[in-house]
Order: sequence, then structure tokens, then C-alpha cells
Amino acid sequence: MLTSSAQPKKCRTRMNQDVKRKLYIHASSSFVYLTFDFDSGSRLPQISDALSFVKEILQQLTNQRASIEEDIQSSFEDLHKQLDVRKSVLLMELEVTYGLKQKVLQAQVDSLVRGEGEITATCTQTEEALAGEACVASLQVEQELREKLGELVGLGLPCQPEENDQLDLVMETDGLRKSIHNLGTIVTTSAVASQSEAMGAGLEQCVVGHPASVTIVTRDKSGGACKSGNAILSAEVFTPDGSIVDGEIVDHKNGTYEFVYIVPKEGDFSLALRLYDQHIKGSPFKLTITRVSEAEVEGAKRRGKSPGQKKKGSKRASSALGTPRRKTQNPIEDDLIFRIGTKGRNKGEFTNLQGVAASSTGRILIADSNNQCVQIFSNEGEFKSRFGVRGRSPGQLQRPTGVAVHPSGDIIIADYDNKWVSIFSCEGKFKAKLGSGRLMGPKGVSVDENGHVIVVDNKACTVFIFQLTGKLITKFGSRGNGDKQFAGPHFAAVNKNNEIIVTDFHNHSVKVFTPEGELVLKFGSNGEGNGQFNAPTGVAVDINGNIIVADWGNSRIQVFDGSGSFLSYINTSADPLYGPQGLALTSDGHVVVADSGNHCFKVYRYLQ
Repeated sequence: MLTSSAQPKKCRTRMNQDVKRKLYIHASSSFVYLTFDFDSGSRLPQISDALSFVKEILQQLTNQRASIEEDIQSSFEDLHKQLDVRKSVLLMELEVTYGLKQKVLQAQVDSLVRGEGEITATCTQTEEALAGEACVASLQVEQELREKLGELVGLGLPCQPEENDQLDLVMETDGLRKSIHNLGTIVTTSAVASQSEAMGAGLEQCVVGHPASVTIVTRDKSGGACKSGNAILSAEVFTPDGSIVDGEIVDHKNGTYEFVYIVPKEGDFSLALRLYDQHIKGSPFKLTITRVSEAEVEGAKRRGKSPGQKKKGSKRASSALGTPRRKTQNPIEDDLIFRIGTKGRNKGEFTNLQGVAASSTGRILIADSNNQCVQIFSNEGEFKSRFGVRGRSPGQLQRPTGVAVHPSGDIIIADYDNKWVSIFSCEGKFKAKLGSGRLMGPKGVSVDENGHVIVVDNKACTVFIFQLTGKLITKFGSRGNGDKQFAGPHFAAVNKNNEIIVTDFHNHSVKVFTPEGELVLKFGSNGEGNGQFNAPTGVAVDINGNIIVADWGNSRIQVFDGSGSFLSYINTSADPLYGPQGLALTSDGHVVVADSGNHCFKVYRYLQ
């Protein structure tokens, strides 16, 4: 989990007769005696802590400035290169076009000059011959000149232009100038945690399985309301056993934010709201989660609506369009092979693990979100390595949520709070980042058959597709509940047709798109029955095209065929899931899922 750094606390100065400091000031040959009394044992350590903390923030600010300066330099150098290339292309195009036209016109000029010279010379000779005395020789010359003049007349010299002189330049620079004028924005806010506050029904009594909402108002150091968004805010709901419930933060871009969450069971919970990793006023808040009352249930029944209580989904026959996982509908044995992890910060321990990836070389990669690292295990659950360090500079991580493995072996990490995607080598060495300045909150990452990086931006409700170099290929999606819209999308997978499968968290559905962003298929609705979801998260596709989905709010894993028809569940009853997140298929054909609420990952049998 994210831990807030030490903050300066209020302390009171009191008289201490044992501790006195005397200051003598000499003025006009006399001494003025001044005595300051204070409690030296209470304030000094707090000031020291505050000093260290503020110095740390200042250093992070300096590092961030250096990183942004590097990004600006790199971006404009790239633009300069592109402008120089375009200038060279235009100059070359001008030279080629001019050359072709000039060649035609010059040839015509040369032809006309030759014709003109020959006619002029022949005319001069004719005049001279006519001016001389008539004789046999002169008559013969006249005859020859007459024949030559006839030939010249019949030459058919090109007297009409065979080309034109048009060479124009169209430079539509107004739009470009406007774009350049608006190119890039330095994003920041003056919000501080000590003045910011939260309000709303979500801070009081909440109902199991129902969305609860909290509004956060950010304020500056003087208590004035901030008017712009983009503050780095995190929210976590902790269960009594320390597990974490997921949710979504919506930035209203006016200095206020909304945190929406759903708790799958009743009890006493706590809500931690942090601004720049520091608790806001009143945080952590105590929450009481209850089930709906019997009166509400009866009222809901009379209205013909579901009261929202959790029901055990019943299985139905597998669809003929897909490949069923198993012949038995209710296997006696649990599908769990093993589980790895407990809550903690050491290797093999997790705090709010999120994304999961599996490599073709038999490795399982876990995005350990609040420990700011990625941990790597074998398919058998043996710990291999981990990498990552907390921070806001390139190569550091600030809440990694998604992870994928590129065919090249590189490890791709969605860095939620740093708002970019980081590329690491298979040994964990930082190589590059992409999406900086475009992404608002990348949650899930995947790789298509062309090696392109697919990024699910949870905050922007948009899917981005990048080349590994960082070049944006396309993007699609916006906030809403339409076919090509999302409400807090989480993860993505790619099927054998190179189609992109996205889990639409708050719309309780799964959507399939072409690489160009056209909707192919949509399935799922809000509920607890077969094929229904209560906020889907992780997603994977098997070799038969069947789609495996982690159903977060219902704490289960469902399997669908390629057309979205429900097939079956993975049996998790012996060791129930609690808020599953990322999901993947291992190289040996099993399902691995991040059991976020239980701070572990689990591997299940999966018969394809």
C-alpha cells in the first residue's frame, strides 16, 4: 500500500524552568537581558522530520523538472528533424518538377532558335542571290534556295508552348502555427493534502455490492479551492484483514474529484485518501458496510427489481460455438494448483498486486502496485527476481498496474501515477518510456501480433496503440456507456484475429474491437448470474479463442466462447477469490490471476 511520509505536527510551547537560554544584546554600553523559554524536547524532532520531508519533495520536484526538460528537448528536436526532412522533400520536389518543365521548354527554345537561324540565313542568301547578275550559276543557286525555303516552311516548328510556367507553393501554416502555439502544457496544481477534504455518502454507511461515492475537494496552502484538475490522488479501501478494495477516481477538471467504489462484503472498513502520497484531512476514514435491510429487499421485490444481494450463479450447458472447458458441470475438486504470496514488502509478498503477464519462456510477472515493483516467478511459483524503485523519474515506478511481455522479451509496465508506460529489458533494466503527455492513467497493457503496445487508459477511458518506439498509431474510445465508450476500462487482451478485447469496469461488460477501433462484439450486463458481471477486470484468450474474464465484484472467473456466450466458471470455491484483478494464461496452459484482496496470485487448472 502507499504509505504517507511523515508530516509536521502541531506542537505546543510550554514553560520549562529546567531549560532556559539567555541572549545578551549590547546596546549603548548597556546590556538588555532577554530570556526565551521553550520545550526543546517536543518541537525539534518534528521540525527535523518536516525538514527532511520537504527536502525530499523539493528533490522530487527538481528531478521532475529535469525529466520534463529532457522530454521537451527531445520532442522539439524530433519536430525539428521532421521539419528539416519535410523541407528537404519540398525542395527536392521543387527541383524535380522544375527540371521536368525546364527540359521541355528549353528543348522547344533550342528548336525554335535553330529554325529561326536557318530561315534567317537562307533569306539572307536569297536576297544576295537576287541582287546579283543573272547567270546560269545564280539561277542554280536560286533554285537551291527556293527548295531549302520550302523545306524550312514545311518543318512545322513548335510555335505553341509545350509546357506552362506554373510552380506554386501551398503552405497551410495557420493551423500549424496554432498547433505550435498550443503545443505542450506544463500540468500542475497548488493542492496540498493538509487543506484538502472529502465529503459524501461514501464516507458513511455503504451497502454491500452497491456503488458508493466520495467527493474530494482540493485546496491550496491557504485553504482556497483549487480550480483545475490533474492532481495526483490515490484512494484505497482497506478491509479489516488489510485487503484492498479497488475503485475508480474521476477527475472533474475543476479541482474536485469523485471516488466510486464497491465493497463485496459487510464489515468495518477504512478509506485512505491521499494527495501526493499524503493523507488529506480526516484520512483514513472509518466506513461501515452493511447489507440491504429486509424491508428494502421486500420493497425491491414488489418493484420487480433485484435487491442486489449476491446469488450463487448456476451453470448452464456450454455453447456450441465454443470449446467447453470440461464435461462435468460441477467438478468436486477445486481447480486451484497453488497460491503464492502474503501481505508484505519482501520478495514473494505483495501489497495490492494488479496486473499479471505470462511469458513464453515459463515466467509469471506480477505488477506489485503499492510496493512499486514487478516480481517474477516460474510457472511452478518459484521466485526468480524483482525490480523497480519508487519515484517519478524515468526508470522509476509510481503505482504500476499493468504488465506485458513483448515478443522481443522486453517487459512493458503501465505506470498509473506517472502517466506513462515504461519499457524494461528482461533483466529489469530501464530502456525507454512511451505515452508521456498523452496518457492520464494507464491501467492495462498488452501486445498485438505486430508487436504494437496496447494501453488501456483508465482515466481517459481510451485505448491507445503505440509502436514500441513510442509513435502513436491510433486511439479510440471516450467516457460514456455507448458501444465505443468506456467507464473505467481496466485490462485488454488480443485474440488470434488481432482484435482487442477490453474489460469495461463500470459498464459491467466486455467489448471487442478491430485494431482500428471499430466495435466487433459486446457482451455482459450488471448482475451475478451466468454471463453477468459486477465490474470485470482481468481478461485473457486461449488458443481456441475462448475469453476468460476476472469478475471483480463477484469474485469469480468466467469463461466465454469467442462470440461472448457463457461457457463455465473456473472452480475457486475451496480458496475463494477476493477482488481478482489481472489474469493471464501461462505457457503451460494454466490460468494465473492476481487475487488482490488476498495479497497473492493463484494458478488454476484450465483445460483448453
